[in-house]
Amino acid sequence: MAKNNSTVESDMRPEYDFSGGIRGKYAGHYSHGTNLVVIEPDLVKVFPDSKSVNEALRLLADLAKKQTRRSSRQASSK
Repeated sequence: MAKNNSTVESDMRPEYDFSGGIRGKYAGHYSHGTNLVVIEPDLVKVFPDSKSVNEALRLLADLAKKQTRRSSRQASSK
């Protein structure tokens, strides 16, 4: 059974203000299985789209793998 509006409003804390919110703004992204990540405004200048973010993350992941392999080889040779 659905609650009526007066009951819902009374359950909300006064500091919660959704008056400027947009219902379902990101629902389409979630329905397609997309992981949505919000980046800071200064990073948007460097990474303007998802392609540039993905390229940078792949490069970072490759570097991390190489560093991990190098570290494990050095530890085993001691």
